[in-house]
Amino acid sequence: MSLESLLTLLIVTGLLLGSPGPVPIALAATGATYGLKQGLPFLLGILVGLTFAITGSILGLSVLLIHYPTIGIVCQVIAAGYMCYIAFKIATAPIQSDDTLHKAPNFRDGFVLNLLNPKAYAAFLAIFSQFLLPHSFIELSYLITGIVCLVVAIVVDSLWLMCGSLLKPVFTHPKHARIIRVLFGSLLVVTVIASLSMST
Repeated sequence: MSLESLLTLLIVTGLLLGSPGPVPIALAATGATYGLKQGLPFLLGILVGLTFAITGSILGLSVLLIHYPTIGIVCQVIAAGYMCYIAFKIATAPIQSDDTLHKAPNFRDGFVLNLLNPKAYAAFLAIFSQFLLPHSFIELSYLITGIVCLVVAIVVDSLWLMCGSLLKPVFTHPKHARIIRVLFGSLLVVTVIASLSMST
C-alpha cells in the first residue's frame, strides 16, 4: 500500500462524506440546537448506519441498487422523509436555555438515515471500484479501505457536529433563536430537495 494511494483515498472520502449535504447539515443543525452531548447519539447512529453501508457495498448491495433503481428510489424517499422530520424537530425546538427536557434526533434517526441512503452505497461503490487500497489479498484490500473510510467519516461527521455546537449560545438567544432555527431547518430541507433532484 503506497502513501499516494492512501492520501488519494483520504481526500476522495473526505470530499464525498464531508462536503455540505443533508447528513452534514443535519449534524451541524443538531449540534447548534441541542449541543454536542445531546447530538452524540445521532452521530453514533449515523456512523453505525454508515458502517452497514460500507459492509453492504463490499457485499454487493450497491450493485443491487443500480440494477433495481426502484429500491433505491424508495429508500431515498424514506431517508428524505426522515430528514424533513429532523428539520421539523430543529425548527420547532423550544427556545430556552435548558434543552435537556426536549429530545434531539436520536441513534435510530441517524442509523436509518444512512442505512436507507442510496447515495452512501453509491459513494462507496465508487470508492471501492476506483480507489481500493492495493494488497496481495483482495479481502484485506476491502477491509482496510473500509476502515479508512469509516475513520474519515468519524472525523468529518464529528467536526460538523462540533462546529454546530459552537453556535448553540446563539440558538438560545430568545430574540434570534427561532429565526435561526427555522432557517437551519429550511436549509436542511433545501439540501434534501437538491439531493433528490440531482439523483433523478
